[in-house]
Amino acid sequence: MFVRSIQKLCVLAVAAGLAGTAFAQQHSAAAGYPNKPVKIIVAAAAGSSPDAIGRTLATKLTFAWGQPVVIEDIAGLGGIVGTERAAKATPDGYTLVISTIGAVAVGQSMMDKMPYDPVKDLAPISLVMSMPNLLVVHPAVPANNLRELIAYAKQNPGKLRYGHPGSGTTPHLSAELLDEMAGIKMMGIPYKSSSQMMTDLLGGHYEVLFHNSSVVLPHAKAGAARILAITSAERNATLPDIPTVAEAGGLKGFAVNAWWGLYAPAGVPAELVAKISADVATALAQADVKSWVEQQGGVPGGGTPQSLRNFQAAETRKWHDLVKSANIKPD
Repeated sequence: MFVRSIQKLCVLAVAAGLAGTAFAQQHSAAAGYPNKPVKIIVAAAAGSSPDAIGRTLATKLTFAWGQPVVIEDIAGLGGIVGTERAAKATPDGYTLVISTIGAVAVGQSMMDKMPYDPVKDLAPISLVMSMPNLLVVHPAVPANNLRELIAYAKQNPGKLRYGHPGSGTTPHLSAELLDEMAGIKMMGIPYKSSSQMMTDLLGGHYEVLFHNSSVVLPHAKAGAARILAITSAERNATLPDIPTVAEAGGLKGFAVNAWWGLYAPAGVPAELVAKISADVATALAQADVKSWVEQQGGVPGGGTPQSLRNFQAAETRKWHDLVKSANIKPD
């Protein structure tokens, strides 16, 4: 009995030692991080909104960490290509990714098989930014408000076309949700280039576009496009005179926001994830960053890894039914 007790104590001591070692390693990794350059993959094109907020964040983190934080833009499949690259990187905290709603919350409902598991293969760090879209139309469209646009679409089935930058993106989801909730049917035209998409709207090659304010506002102010609504659940403080789709179209519950989250490959120590999350929250809370985000019509992120995990899960559930009912497939 005495020998067995000694053996049991030895086993417990070893287990405690291993646990203590693991904790110490995690704590040590967080305390010494970073000691070399950090790469943030932006799963979108250069010049896009995710790229812009990524570079702003990288500048702040470079100053805070005393190490270069470099951006690598990897676009494709609505963010899936860049996110896959990060998901398969070494989980040491030196490769992070700013991923998109399509790559972590919509894609698995669209595709038969994703190249990674958005839940199991990624470690959420922090929400970076969210941004609604503006609904705009070409000036030739005989509609001065959303109710008139819906009435026109019903009277002219199949006539209205909308541009979007790819399946599962928020401009695409916004249009499909409007179709479903308003009982209309517009034809989608996918574009690989956001600039070409905007050029074609201005040229009258299609009639309807959902896109972020930083892109469409200058053209609307010049009279080249007409703003009908904003896709957020509530009016935007920066654009208070623009009604929401819900109120302008009588479509209760309509809400769509683009959003971008910062993730690491699964397996990065929890202590390190917590440190990065706290530093990102500090950066996003700085007055100049908040001002820049709000000028784009967006909302700065922040929050804990768990809050991003919960938000991602809620968004995944929200879009699953629309993807299936509208039969949305990858480009």
